[in-house]
Amino acid sequence: MADKRIVRSACQMCHGGCQVLVHLEGDKVVKVTGDPQSPVSKGFICPKGAASPELLYHPDRILQPLRRRGGKGENKWERITWDEALDEMAGKLDGIRKQFGPWYFGMMHGTGRPYENLGIRFANAFGTPNMTGVAHLCFWPRIHANLATQGMSEMPVCDVYASSGVKPECLVIWGCNITGPIGHHSADGMCGGILTRAMKSARKVIVIDPRRVVNDADLWLGLRPGTDGALALAMIHVIIREDLVDHEFVRKYTVGFEELREHVKSCTPEWAAAITRLSPELISEAARTYATVKPACMQWGNGIDHSRCNFHTARSLLILRAITGNLHRPGGDIIYARPEGFRIRSAYHDHRFAGIQFLPLENMAYALDSEKQAMRLPAWHRFLRQQALKPASYLASKFYDRVGPWIENRIGMVNMMANLHNLRGSRYPMMPIVHPPAFWESIVSGDPYRLKAFWIIGSNPLVSMSNSLMIEKALQLLEYVVVTDFFLTPTAQFADLFLPACTWMEYNDIHTSGGHTYSLMARKALTKVGDTMEPQECMLRLAQRLGLKKAFPWKNLREIGEWMLAGTGCGYEEFFEKGILVNKPRVFGYQTEKHFFKTPSGKFEIYAKDLMKMGIEPLPVYREPALSPVSTPETAKNYPLILIGGVKIPQFFISEGRQISSLRRRMPDPMVQIYPATAQSLGINDNDWVWVETTDKRVKMRAAFFDGMAEDTVCAQFAWWFPEEDPPEHGWKRSSLNQLFGKMSYDPETGSESLKCSLCRIYPDKEK
Repeated sequence: MADKRIVRSACQMCHGGCQVLVHLEGDKVVKVTGDPQSPVSKGFICPKGAASPELLYHPDRILQPLRRRGGKGENKWERITWDEALDEMAGKLDGIRKQFGPWYFGMMHGTGRPYENLGIRFANAFGTPNMTGVAHLCFWPRIHANLATQGMSEMPVCDVYASSGVKPECLVIWGCNITGPIGHHSADGMCGGILTRAMKSARKVIVIDPRRVVNDADLWLGLRPGTDGALALAMIHVIIREDLVDHEFVRKYTVGFEELREHVKSCTPEWAAAITRLSPELISEAARTYATVKPACMQWGNGIDHSRCNFHTARSLLILRAITGNLHRPGGDIIYARPEGFRIRSAYHDHRFAGIQFLPLENMAYALDSEKQAMRLPAWHRFLRQQALKPASYLASKFYDRVGPWIENRIGMVNMMANLHNLRGSRYPMMPIVHPPAFWESIVSGDPYRLKAFWIIGSNPLVSMSNSLMIEKALQLLEYVVVTDFFLTPTAQFADLFLPACTWMEYNDIHTSGGHTYSLMARKALTKVGDTMEPQECMLRLAQRLGLKKAFPWKNLREIGEWMLAGTGCGYEEFFEKGILVNKPRVFGYQTEKHFFKTPSGKFEIYAKDLMKMGIEPLPVYREPALSPVSTPETAKNYPLILIGGVKIPQFFISEGRQISSLRRRMPDPMVQIYPATAQSLGINDNDWVWVETTDKRVKMRAAFFDGMAEDTVCAQFAWWFPEEDPPEHGWKRSSLNQLFGKMSYDPETGSESLKCSLCRIYPDKEK
């Protein structure tokens, strides 16, 4: 009989953040359970985490590199070795770099996985600005708002662990569904189970969401989708008008309060009520509760990001925290210090690790969404531009690691962003990578040029990004596509080379819990199935073949781990034995730290005047959704229902998990939530198959009655495909929601797409 043992590790079935116990018999994983001794997840485990062994041993998982044989989408492959795969890929990329230029290669990766730490570094080191992904509508708008307001990338998080000895008395959940019966359990590294516990001990719980995502909240503000910015400004108005402000914090540590007072005078609860469809009394009560029941913390989520004013809404929510004195306060919203001497492997906590110093400055204008597109300039102009920027590029690559922090502190992060924006000429100043709609459109149109090669890591853009049919055309047109994943997804069927990835149980890694670095956790290699490779390891080997040694001095993941821990006093083996390093909260740090707020003023900037250098309003504003009953009443006559899309569910992580039996049994079909009376008026019964249609397309889903939202609002699941159906499509065109979103009006700061506030109509599927 095989030896039984239990090993402590860290789950990665979503963004991560939960410690787990992995039960083994010999080297076979038989079960994964929550770790009750974990200081971060305290025994919590979600259905996805518990289903980890099913992913590990799934019969359809690809376990060896594949090379395409035949046409794209014919599902014909031959097995090859890793050396063959990486040699081929390196040869292709090197040839493109030499013949056409490094910008003819592009990359994208999925969200919240370890490879995102090295992905942007690889692109920058190779010399291409053409990295794309979902940053414009996932977390980055809030990071940029924080940079502009506090001058730091560390995000405020709810002190739900009472790390500072004080529990939250008031908890606000704004645009985040990680708790309750329909919650997806994790957001930005925060564990939904811990948040649920904190809600039970809080005196007041306020939920701000078009859907009733928590059943027992004291206040539920079910606002009209996409109007969060108006509500936030009205709450600021009430707090100032009723003098519920923390005057000491505002006087000592902020700039721009008087400008804010004038700015929100017209943003009354009555003004916001007409926009949000909430009563003025409810808006005022929520503002008073948040400002007076202290300490209060605010758990925000992805619902903030999917709108035409996500950057400004995020700024408003930061201002709400600050003027009430709930920011950097025990039991309120805090940030965590990194362990002493720890080097963080994070693109948004350290843009030097992102490798911006390795990307030649003259290459920035080759970004596919650049308004100063180099390919449209005469050859002599391009040559002069390159020659002028080459000395600066050389100095950056040579000395930026040493002088970068001094430069950043000297000129401030907003000025840094403004300078990079001007160099790159992006259409969206707060979009850190290439805007996805522009990226895909450039491949289809060939304007300004068409990429030659594209590497997709842990992403299935055919079902997870908007304008899916255009993406399908783009994948058909690309000459060379590499996909790294677990399975041959609909996107992977367009690959020329498929690189099979490890699951989280098959490699050693030092995991930071979310973007907040609340803690460092050891993810341990427990077993191995097939000949798979962790994507970071793959990047390291490919970088060595391409001569990118300066950016990638490490030979393997262990060397990166040793580099990260070198200054902590904790050795690599010791860390993996210990399993976790818990960081300390930084509360009231601005009182004792000379450069706590890394802004030009050295304070929390309510009025951020440097934003004007990028054409951005220095105080938060509200914009009406581009497609809504208010902005497009004629369209609303034919499409009378407000559509909330892009909502995550507990069973799956984006497009992952549909082939895992235990998860699929919980959610066998794509669902659209609809108010019972509305459904009945349309001749729709609960669980009926229906068509959800927008001005772009229609998809088929099952109706699910739900009375926790307005009668004219529906909420549809996204990223659906059917692994059990025949390749290459696996039925994705039938029910993938993102087909319904084509070209639209984007957020002018971040390029965000309004995926949670559109218009649609629903009708029965008569064929059934």
